[in-house]
Amino acid sequence: MDIDIYFQPIKALEYAKNTLGYYTDFHTEGDFPFWEDCDIAIIGVNEDRGADGNKGCSIGADVVREELFGLYHHNKDVKICDLGNVSPGATVSDTYHAVSDVVESLIKKNVFVVILGGSQDITFANYKAYEKLEQTVNLVSIDSKFDLGNDEDDLSSSNFLSKIILHKPNYLFNYGHLGYQTYYVAPDEVKLMNDLYFDYARLGEIQENIQNAEPLIRNADILSVDVSSIRNSELSSNSNSGPNGFYGDEICQLMRYAGMSDKLSSAGFYEFNPNTGASKMSAKLIGQMIWCLVDGFTNRKKDYPVGTKEKYTRYRVHVEGTEHELVFYKSDKTNRWWMDVPYPPDNRMRFERHHLVPCTYSEYKESSDNEIPDLWWRTYRKLN
Repeated sequence: MDIDIYFQPIKALEYAKNTLGYYTDFHTEGDFPFWEDCDIAIIGVNEDRGADGNKGCSIGADVVREELFGLYHHNKDVKICDLGNVSPGATVSDTYHAVSDVVESLIKKNVFVVILGGSQDITFANYKAYEKLEQTVNLVSIDSKFDLGNDEDDLSSSNFLSKIILHKPNYLFNYGHLGYQTYYVAPDEVKLMNDLYFDYARLGEIQENIQNAEPLIRNADILSVDVSSIRNSELSSNSNSGPNGFYGDEICQLMRYAGMSDKLSSAGFYEFNPNTGASKMSAKLIGQMIWCLVDGFTNRKKDYPVGTKEKYTRYRVHVEGTEHELVFYKSDKTNRWWMDVPYPPDNRMRFERHHLVPCTYSEYKESSDNEIPDLWWRTYRKLN
């Protein structure tokens, strides 16, 4: 389809040699990029009618671009295009429809999508883009809260997760959440996460050992980042940010993990509001986050264990007192780990992409000590 009908061009600028901007094909007046030839497509979404307490974030995309494209690019073989900004529709639903159509077209051509929001309810539009692919997907959100809200209210940045969970047809296999802060989360919300066998980790748990977040991110098809998950002293351009959250280097490390995932096909950055706080410094940090995502993408190792698995070391562990034998695979290329979780044969096609679950050496060690890891149990229950 001709996706150019959805976009407004951006201002043509000159960038220094070897920068991201120098090697990016931009949508400028009368010149729309040949996006099917790109590896990464960046799209802005100037929409904040669904923003809860953060009106003004609709103008964030262009401010981030000013900082992002001046950063140096170190892999010129990766082709990047910037398609411009999705024009806000007559209604917010029209904007969601446009985003879904665009993202669907891009991922069908194996183009990695980076969304510059806008408010985080655009995550719902991103999720709906996968509906026609007829496969279940995994969504990971980095946020200080769960955004379950009131599902009876109109779709907004504070309840988009409820809308995704309740959407029919449902093609969400797993939801993962990184960086929630307990005082922002009601006990019944934590119970719901457990009842649905979703994965989640508190801010403090990740900061204690940030490498433990890598497998959860590696398992995602969609990544949604609320920049208010970053502490206010690091990124102040968000009216919902607080005194605690990720430090700049931590969030950039998470973005590099995300970029290196062979499975991830789209990522969105939301809730940056240039009208609040020190917008230029905040835009610099978001630009560096996206740079780390792109850098991770350029360093993908393509080591997801499919096919014969000849380049993987297989470990079989029988857990005493159970009927289960756990199978692990370790990549000889990157030393990354996966668990093989069994599932019924009649569900083979539906769940083909989810029975190999990214994990860490800790899960293998735990099973060697005759304990079945929680991650294995949660996945097993979803598959069966």
